[in-house]
Amino acid sequence: MINKVSKNGNGTEEPLEKQPLGKLEATLWKAADKLRKNIDAAEYKHVVLGLIFLKYISDAFEELFAKLKAEEAQGADPEDKDEYKAENIFFVPQEARWKMLFSKAKQPDIGKFVDGAMDAIEKENASLKGVLPKVYARQNLDPTSLGELIDLIGNIALGDTKARSADVLGHVFEYFLGEFALAEGKKGGQFYTPRSVVELLVEMLEPYHGRVFDPCCGSGGMFVQSEKFVTEHQGRVNDISIYGQESNQTTWRLCKMNLAIRGIDSSQVKWNNEGSFLNDAHKDLKADYIIANPPFNVSDWGGDLLRKDGRWQYGVPPTGNANYAWIQHFLYHLAPNGQAGFVLAKGSLTTKTSGEGEIRKAFIENNLIDCIVNLPAKLFLNTQIPASLWFMSRNRTNGKFRNRSNEILFIYARNLGHLINRRTRELSGEDIQKIANTYHNWRNPDGHYEDIPGFCASAPVSKVKELDYVLTPGRYVGLPDDEDDFDFNERFTALKAELEEQLKEEARLNEIILENLSKIKLMDEK
Repeated sequence: MINKVSKNGNGTEEPLEKQPLGKLEATLWKAADKLRKNIDAAEYKHVVLGLIFLKYISDAFEELFAKLKAEEAQGADPEDKDEYKAENIFFVPQEARWKMLFSKAKQPDIGKFVDGAMDAIEKENASLKGVLPKVYARQNLDPTSLGELIDLIGNIALGDTKARSADVLGHVFEYFLGEFALAEGKKGGQFYTPRSVVELLVEMLEPYHGRVFDPCCGSGGMFVQSEKFVTEHQGRVNDISIYGQESNQTTWRLCKMNLAIRGIDSSQVKWNNEGSFLNDAHKDLKADYIIANPPFNVSDWGGDLLRKDGRWQYGVPPTGNANYAWIQHFLYHLAPNGQAGFVLAKGSLTTKTSGEGEIRKAFIENNLIDCIVNLPAKLFLNTQIPASLWFMSRNRTNGKFRNRSNEILFIYARNLGHLINRRTRELSGEDIQKIANTYHNWRNPDGHYEDIPGFCASAPVSKVKELDYVLTPGRYVGLPDDEDDFDFNERFTALKAELEEQLKEEARLNEIILENLSKIKLMDEK
């Protein structure tokens, strides 16, 4: 069995629930990871996170159940589902309560009991329908290890009032998402955007109120951070509403759980396997804020089926790369005074492949680009391709901020951040504030902004035109040589996409030629 205690600095043991939050997360992860055995991280992720979620909603339920039980003499009914709905707490049927599962943890068929518990909870709570994992009775999941995992998680309070106020589960859940993403490597990055990148996007955009949209939302990090931002700045969480879409169903489930544990309404977070381009789940939405990290340089995005789509107001994006399709998808969904902040591969700042240069020129000449940030390398788990942040606004003269219509802010942040392991870098709180404050001082009417050589520069659009509409920050802050460093992966991806475009065009022209030749032959025969 796994120990339910951990040694403190004095060599004495302390119970899990009394450990500081950071230490608790690490201890939990280490213990849970020991039980993984023959299950890979991608599958085990759902096993652990599903149990953590179940413990949370059971804790919250049991606390209110006990309160209602004590008030039975006054007419309270602890089995009345409406009592729990009124307090925004999930109703947990008897067979799904943690006490019951805990009592059966040593039984060889514990997996069946857990799957049954997940089914029962979904039946009682419509918002969780199709969300919870039912993977516990699988043959490759050792029942002894599952029992130990239940025993381990059962020793931490996750959903009572005290734990909820400290967002213990939120921290644990987010920590586990990050650790699983690290364990999965490239695949893990598809559902998880590093916390520091999310924090930077949200800090720069400041989504205090309105509609927040992420059409490639992964496990929901952008929404969580947006709500956290509002709370930390003494705003009202109810002042923002979230809209999302995700094409991977298992990732969508993680997102729904991630939002549910924080009481965030996820009714407008949609799933379909076609994705945002082919099946836009929010066709009529005009968002106040779009915050997103779309997958980089996707070649198979259905572009050949969308040549005449109404979203391509600034030019038809190439079929071999979705980057400029994503940008125009964001712009299409922006409200008249809306703002967008998103991550893209750095190559998108300079590319001229298949008309991308002309589309970027249209963005600049239509006064849509507010700020570009060049990010440090190694921030992302799923790619080593250098990345950048784009900030775009529909109306850069709307009076909320100063008129920035003839200039673009460039920030070169490549030298910021610190390594947390050999492969991964992260931005510190100070790094995030340095970048965000630079943007706010430049954007706000009462800001005190100054160019800093090698770090930031406010460039007139005329200069951007002189440099052939290239948006790499180094060109403007005084680091042209460094900015143009060669990246094989990025260059190869761009050339591959260009070659695929050319081959498609060749095939199309060959068909036309053959068709015309056949017509000539028929005329001769006559």
